[in-house]
Amino acid sequence: MGFKTADVPDQHGRTILITGANTGIGFEAAKALASKGARVLLGCRDADRGEAAIRDIAAAAPGADLDLVLLDQADLVSVHAAAERIAGEPRLDVLLNNAGVMIPPLSRTVQGFELQFGVNHLGTFALTALLLPKLAQTLGSRVVVTSSLAHRRGRMLWDDWNAERSYDPARYYGQSKLANLLFVLELDRRLRAAGSPVHAIGCHPGVSLTELMRHLPRWTQSLMPLARPLFNPVSAAAWPALQAATDPQAQGGDYFGPQGPWEMRGVSGSAVVESFAREAENARRLWDLSVELTGIDPGLPAV
Repeated sequence: MGFKTADVPDQHGRTILITGANTGIGFEAAKALASKGARVLLGCRDADRGEAAIRDIAAAAPGADLDLVLLDQADLVSVHAAAERIAGEPRLDVLLNNAGVMIPPLSRTVQGFELQFGVNHLGTFALTALLLPKLAQTLGSRVVVTSSLAHRRGRMLWDDWNAERSYDPARYYGQSKLANLLFVLELDRRLRAAGSPVHAIGCHPGVSLTELMRHLPRWTQSLMPLARPLFNPVSAAAWPALQAATDPQAQGGDYFGPQGPWEMRGVSGSAVVESFAREAENARRLWDLSVELTGIDPGLPAV
């Protein structure tokens, strides 16, 4: 037993925003949800690629209700603009935070943050905080945050979180994915304490060959086809996100991932959260830092 696309219930009447929706897991989730009747907003930083994704989904799901939202999580100005655009929607049932970058050369966001921390965490934090009032208008709405198996080796690099002194791409990717999990679990605690109708749920896709892998060294990429049997097809890698977004049995604070060996592939179900990802002190420290860096306060007091 486990959750797959076939288990997604009817989504007619629901509106779902998916970030990073023009490729990979985001695209597969958008296609699946559109085929189930949802109005799907594709958050994409490139208009041409976003429109191409909409055409592809519409071809696979005739009559699908699709729209493009320009969103670049490497620029907080763009995040604000996207949130303002979405606030004009009649409703928002799910924010599926999927956009991310993985182990690039040292790069920075428009506001000067290390790219992985800036896009994967701060962009997610900012967009979520800005959309919470909209989500709260709908009973049972959800925030989904995509973490990774990499959270297991991740550590918060408090003494150099912005890579001012040194940079190792894998370490900073691990930090960003741990931050995703610390954030979604802290968000769940604060939403519950506030009596909010919004639920915060985490997920991870296992291991899949997506565009996210484009910054891996060439020698590593050359070995990927040999390891393909261990990996999730991209369509299956979307199952944990689909479960987090739509499973009627899902609860705030849940964390979903593949059920196969080492959680690398397979149907979706409950996944393992490392104990340090549940540390409330680190989560509160990250929350306060995120408010300071983004200038956006979700208005949810610490528990």
